[in-house]
Amino acid sequence: MRIHETNHAVTVELFLDGQRFTARTGESVAAALFASGVKALRTSAHLHQPRGMFCLMGSCQECLVMVGGRRVLACQTPVTDGLHVETVAETGADV
Repeated sequence: MRIHETNHAVTVELFLDGQRFTARTGESVAAALFASGVKALRTSAHLHQPRGMFCLMGSCQECLVMVGGRRVLACQTPVTDGLHVETVAETGADV
């Protein structure tokens, strides 16, 4: 969920594949990236089509990313200042 009350939320930086984005503390990584114009977080292995946020509640696995060497769901991961997020490389099967 995007936080619209800007006077109450601290702005922080996060990085997706080295590209800098701003977010507000309390937002999920998915919400922050989507609000910044990022609509796809990976491509499907078979059709090579963009895959992005879908259910935003942790069930569909479409927003799978890497944070700190671990696979996490962007919709369930809170933004922290300086967070480095990486897209997940294709695995040969849609996850």
